[in-house]
Amino acid sequence: MTIERKIREHLHEEAQTMECPPAISKRIEQSYSHYLQRKRSEITMKKRLIGGIVAAAILIPTAAFAAPVVIDMLTRAPMTSEQVKLDEAGKATLEKLYRAIPETKSFEIINASYLGDPNDSTKKVQLSIVLQEKGGTGKKITLHTNGITDEIQDLTQENWEPKEKPLISLSDQEIKGKVDQLIDKLYGNIKDYEVAMEQMGNPDPKTFILNYTKKGSGGEGYQVFVQGNSISLAPVDFEPSNAEVEGYFSRDGKPDYYADNFLNDEKLFSLLKMTPTELKEELAKGKSVVEIAAARNISKQQVIDVIARTQAEGQLQDGKNKVTISDDLLKQTMKDVEPKVVHVIEHKTETEWK
Repeated sequence: MTIERKIREHLHEEAQTMECPPAISKRIEQSYSHYLQRKRSEITMKKRLIGGIVAAAILIPTAAFAAPVVIDMLTRAPMTSEQVKLDEAGKATLEKLYRAIPETKSFEIINASYLGDPNDSTKKVQLSIVLQEKGGTGKKITLHTNGITDEIQDLTQENWEPKEKPLISLSDQEIKGKVDQLIDKLYGNIKDYEVAMEQMGNPDPKTFILNYTKKGSGGEGYQVFVQGNSISLAPVDFEPSNAEVEGYFSRDGKPDYYADNFLNDEKLFSLLKMTPTELKEELAKGKSVVEIAAARNISKQQVIDVIARTQAEGQLQDGKNKVTISDDLLKQTMKDVEPKVVHVIEHKTETEWK
């Protein structure tokens, strides 16, 4: 156990026996309120991968007093369908969905929850809503919405095709057409985007990944996974980084910032005992990251674990706010991001991102 963890656990234990002075509790509440107000005033917000979470980092002089309040501040709580319809972000989400896909107006909300302050239901960081055709066996949609900006962070559409001919059994062009249609309905202007579609390495289950990039933007677009009879869609924005090296892979002669987002990882360079430049040079020879690692007696799973941890921590901490992440939450988030990691580390330069 690291010294940091020992200190954190000791502070937590001590905090349980202390009574937080009203002045400090009020200060915490005001800080969180100001955080929400500041975020609401922003015109745009950085788009992140599937399931991105915003956490508030509150600094006060007495860490022990703050511990129980901060730890309990962001938790997931259930919501009823009526609460969703009355909630500001919930109502906005449903309106967007109904406008994009009118038939969902007849769907039932079968599950809903929010991530936020359990003592104040008005402070919601993220909403999760699951809707399904009445009867419980038909079409289904799951949405995660930013509770501050009302932005739909990701959406999964299931069972929109008949069971006898599921989505994954269609031709590549038909699958792309279905995804194009969904994006156009939800966000519009699909003609402004270029798409790269590729089947992931593992044929069982058969999975396609589609990366949509807005023309001339560099990295803004959508990332889509198609598997079985479902489409999972999320807005993304892979902007050029300030890293020493970029363009580990390229598409149409341009750096592929999607791959860079995963490979510009100091822990990966340390594991491989390579510099970013050396890794790029090896990839240019037609090798995959997996093959480069194997030549150094490093397993594929070791590479996956290193990159997935970095990606998971980045999502849960929003890149800025350093918060304590439970082992269970970190492992689950790593598991969720793993398919994307595998896709990148198995890719070879000689293969087109088609």
